[in-house]
Amino acid sequence: MSAPTPTSAATREAYPFGLLDLVEAGVDVVAIDADLSVSTMGYQFGEKHPDRWMTVGVAEANMVGIAAGLAAAGKTAFIASFAAFLPGRCFDQLRTSVAQPKGGLNVKCVGSHGGITVGEDGMSAQAVEDLSLMTSLIPFDVIVPADFEEARQAIVAVGKTTRPAYVRTGRPKVPAIYGRDYRFEIGRSNKLREGSDVTLIACGILVEAAVKAADFLANEGISARVVNMATIKPIDREAVIAAARETGAIVTAEEHQTTGGLGSAVARVLAETIPAPMSFVGVDRYGTSGKWDELLGYFELTPARVAQAARDAIARKR
Repeated sequence: MSAPTPTSAATREAYPFGLLDLVEAGVDVVAIDADLSVSTMGYQFGEKHPDRWMTVGVAEANMVGIAAGLAAAGKTAFIASFAAFLPGRCFDQLRTSVAQPKGGLNVKCVGSHGGITVGEDGMSAQAVEDLSLMTSLIPFDVIVPADFEEARQAIVAVGKTTRPAYVRTGRPKVPAIYGRDYRFEIGRSNKLREGSDVTLIACGILVEAAVKAADFLANEGISARVVNMATIKPIDREAVIAAARETGAIVTAEEHQTTGGLGSAVARVLAETIPAPMSFVGVDRYGTSGKWDELLGYFELTPARVAQAARDAIARKR
């Protein structure tokens, strides 16, 4: 099945299409799921390639061990579950079985249903720590795509490396930002808007909010650059440094706690190079049950909040 170019789709829906692209490219892919393949969309790959797919039930730690063994035998192993469970239930196995051996084994983790937009499943299923956990594993690349096309290309990109990786996908359908002419690269950001007064750096579902916030600010005469920083690790240092030098104020926006995710990665670059006033938009308390779009408002992950964070950062310019 060829990948569609939807005007609106969940990033999780791109997962099987990325796997199929890798098989077509000759990558020796295997995929493992942990009882949630209907939600992660892994089952669609399994229907096409049952010899390359398995499910292990509610056993995320075991899934990591199996993937590590397959990777050690030369396979490119993908594993998928809810982000609350991968890495939430198997961090020790990821650390000792994937991250540490031989500088990192060829295991790719897909944490579906990331953030609070899991919605009605509530607090226990809403991962707001997964990026912190995965960026702490030394050899891992960590990616949060903004739309279907970027997610598909991210799956392909990590599958063509031999490094371990974590790709976070989401449950709700989001508007398309990119078409098939887009080219995703690990470690490279994408500038969506030019701007001179402040830079809005976002990932995942909050990229759209950053674009809308830039429109709000433009109505006030504030020129806001918008950068989609899909790769949290390795961060695009050049883009961050250029933003600090050219706009002098930074806002980060993420569907994750402000500790250990995108905001922390950007702040580190600034601390090491060109310090600039920053504001952070994220989730700093645990979730609750509700419709995903209502939860974005409840946690103030909105264009209005991003715009206010920009005003605050600009006010602290020297």
